[in-house]
Amino acid sequence: MRELLAGRQPRRTVIVAVIDGGVDTAHIDLRGNLWSNPKEVAGNGRDDDGNGFVDDVRGWNFIGGSNGEDVRYDTFEVTREHVACMKSAAGGSAEAAAQERCAKIAEAFEKKKNEAEQTLAQVQMIEGAMSQILPMLRQALATDSLTVEKVTAFKPATASLTQARTAYLQLAENGITQDVIDDAKKAYGSQLEYGLDPDFDPRSIVGDNYTDPDERHYGNGDVMGPDAHHGTHVAGIIGAIRGNGVGVDGIAPAVRIMSVRTVPDGDERDKDVANAIRYAVDNGANVINMSFGKDYSPYKPAVDEAVKYADSKGVLMVHAAGNDGADLGAKENFPTPVLGGGSKAANWIEVGASSWKGGENLAASFSNYGKDQVDVFAPGEDVLSTMPGGEYKREDGTSMAAPVVSGLAALIMAYYPQLTAADVKQVILQSTTSHADQMVMLPGSGPAGQKVPFGTLSRTGGIVNAFAALRMAEQLAAKKGISD
Repeated sequence: MRELLAGRQPRRTVIVAVIDGGVDTAHIDLRGNLWSNPKEVAGNGRDDDGNGFVDDVRGWNFIGGSNGEDVRYDTFEVTREHVACMKSAAGGSAEAAAQERCAKIAEAFEKKKNEAEQTLAQVQMIEGAMSQILPMLRQALATDSLTVEKVTAFKPATASLTQARTAYLQLAENGITQDVIDDAKKAYGSQLEYGLDPDFDPRSIVGDNYTDPDERHYGNGDVMGPDAHHGTHVAGIIGAIRGNGVGVDGIAPAVRIMSVRTVPDGDERDKDVANAIRYAVDNGANVINMSFGKDYSPYKPAVDEAVKYADSKGVLMVHAAGNDGADLGAKENFPTPVLGGGSKAANWIEVGASSWKGGENLAASFSNYGKDQVDVFAPGEDVLSTMPGGEYKREDGTSMAAPVVSGLAALIMAYYPQLTAADVKQVILQSTTSHADQMVMLPGSGPAGQKVPFGTLSRTGGIVNAFAALRMAEQLAAKKGISD
């Protein structure tokens, strides 16, 4: 890639909106690449540019209140739909079709709640086992720092130590560490305490009229929020400062990250998603990264209108396919490029996650897929990027794969500014490295595994290739007569 760009400088700075849970604006590897609203004066409590948002210097927060308070936790959409169904049933006005739909929602709610309870119980059981075996092994090996190498070489003298050694190595083989346990306890505990609690509703913090999807101006200017780990990781993949000798290098060299805080710990709300897309477009975003998704979309028409608006303005939208190991031909994951009436957004790329392991494990085991729903795959396993507080961490998910594509799009746009969003999408999809005939484990098929051709998992049957994409962009620009 360097040889293609040798001696050349980006011809413009590209704005990428990260619609997410917030971005750490103080991170040393990000702060120099953050978008700044040129017409807004920070901290003066006025809407200087007249866009309806006061002090939106780095972006906007649609899940915060005008008093500065922020929503951190929210319910899942299935919970909100379940509550709406219960209220409808209490009113006695539900028609047969609505009753049938509500019965399915109730079943989905109970299933998700049971799965969370069972998983949390398993995590707590594993934690209990670890609390016994780790002290035994540390004492036997006379070390506070256990590693797979040390435990593998260890020759236990008792049956209990043999069992502890075996258990430790089995857990390590499955990637289970204390950090993984802690993250899982937090995640599933949060699901049960907030996401799946029908009585929990933090929307009063925002102070909007939630039933009015046309309401646009609410929230606050806190683009970081109380928990910015997900959005910070996404932002770093796209635009961590390159060549500064610190941490990681983002994909795009001339980029500004616009943070639009919309996603809580729980499911994002359609109204906020629609407004976040519109905000990004109206404030100059060239690319919108959306590393989120959910099973239900009660205000889908509002989101569809926002997607159509972005499409009409030539903004490229990049969306993560989701982490359920599911076929999106059979299971919906919102938002989608498929709009009311069956039309489809042109400037949209749906991204699945590939694994560095290759071979039969080329498709990440958690990634959603779909021959007609997912456009392309991109690296999404063990991706190193920025974390709040100046930290760095490896994360898995289609949430990591989507910003790889967003970063690549921004890279192309920076060097070939006259290529349209449609051109950039075409370049990215047509320049993939094809693995169409590679037999891979079907994501979500479990340990037994079912093998399918990788080409059946997406439209392209390929993984993004930055070098090939830049070369094709150069050729397309030359063909159009707009090369350097």
